[in-house]
Parts: sequence; C-alpha cells; structure tokens
Amino acid sequence: MQCVTIKEGQDCSFMTKKGCGFNGGVCHAIVEQCNGCERVTVLQDGSFCAVFPDPSIKWRRGNCNMATHIKTESKSQEGKVRVGQQKQKKKK
Repeated sequence: MQCVTIKEGQDCSFMTKKGCGFNGGVCHAIVEQCNGCERVTVLQDGSFCAVFPDPSIKWRRGNCNMATHIKTESKSQEGKVRVGQQKQKKKK
C-alpha cells in the first residue's frame, strides 16, 4: 500500500487500511552511518531509509546488510589450494 504518514505516495509494506503498522506508527530518520547510501530518500521532514523503517536497528550489531556505500570483504579461498585429492575406492 501507499504510505500516508511520512513517505507519502511511496510503497510501504507496513501500511494497512488502519494506518502504519510499524512500531510507533511512523518511520524513523536515518542515522549517521546511513549517509552515502543509495537507499536514502530525502523528503521534506528529513532523510529516511527506503528499505527499513528504523535504520538504527540495522546498525546496532555492525554494518547494515542493505548498505550500498559499504563494501564487505568476501572470504575467498585464494590462499587455499587443494592439491592431490584422490577419489576413495569403494570397499566390497
């Protein structure tokens, strides 16, 4: 449904016929760590996340998993090379 509280006219999964179903009834403004993310929407009332209604929760335990401005290090196996693997013989 379309938001009618803060992000008027935008699709929101928390909107119901009775109003905003998110805890508190409105979305919260972005936190400092969100600056530079492509998912930030600037509105008249401030800057808000287009994905999460309360961005501070996503940053509480580390990096936000939807942040576009932070690159995570992938655990690659460049240093690990498996050599000499052999197939096991079936026992009769």
